[in-house]
Amino acid sequence: MSIANNLHSILNSIPKNVSLIAVSKTKPDAAILEAYNAGQRAFGENKIQEMAQKYEALPKDIEWHMIGHLQSNKVKYMAHFVHLIHGVDSFKTLKEINKQALKHNRVINCLLQLKIAKEDTKFGLSTSEIEAMIVSEEFLALKNIYIKGFMGMATFTDDESIIRDEFKTLQNNYSIFKKTYNTFNFNPSIISMGMSNDYKIAIEEGSTMIRVGSLIFGERNYI
Repeated sequence: MSIANNLHSILNSIPKNVSLIAVSKTKPDAAILEAYNAGQRAFGENKIQEMAQKYEALPKDIEWHMIGHLQSNKVKYMAHFVHLIHGVDSFKTLKEINKQALKHNRVINCLLQLKIAKEDTKFGLSTSEIEAMIVSEEFLALKNIYIKGFMGMATFTDDESIIRDEFKTLQNNYSIFKKTYNTFNFNPSIISMGMSNDYKIAIEEGSTMIRVGSLIFGERNYI
C-alpha cells in the first residue's frame, strides 16, 4: 500500500481523541510530502539537525515533534520552530529549553519522559524526580516552557502483559500528577505512548498520542 493508504488505515483505526505523530526520521522529503498531501501535519524526528533541515525544506504548517533522546547543547537548533518536545528526561535539559525559548520569545511545549520500561537502555525520570522538580522554586521560575503531559516507552518485548503493565504505570502516574499539581507551566493533558508495534495496546491503556513510523513509511528508506 502507498504511504497515503497506510496513513488513512491507521487514522481510521484509532479513536478521534488520539493524535497520530508520523515518525519520519531517516525518511526523505518526498515521503513526508506524500503523507502531508494525504492530510498529515504532525511529524516526529529523533535527530535535531535532521529535523531542522526538513523544517527549512518543507511546508511551514508542519508540526515538528522531537521524539528522540535530547542533547542539551543541540536545543538551540530547533528552539525557533519545534512544536512539542516529547522526551525531556532531566531538569538540566528543561532549563536549557527554557533558555533557548526565551531567546525566541516563545513558550515551548514539552512532555516529561517517565521511565516505565525495565530495560536499562530506556531513558526517563522517576516519579520522585518529577515530583521534586515540579514543586521546586527553580521550576516555577521557568516561564518559557509548558509541560503538556508525559511520554513513555515500553520494554521491547513480545510479552504483551509486560507492555500493558508499563503503559498502565504511565497512565496511573499521569492521573496522579494531573490531580495533584497544576501551575502556569504544568498542566498535563497528553499521554504519549505507543509505537508501530504496540500502539493498539497503548490506546487501550489510555494513550492520547501515538508515534508511528514503519506502518506508515515502511521499514526502509525509499525515494
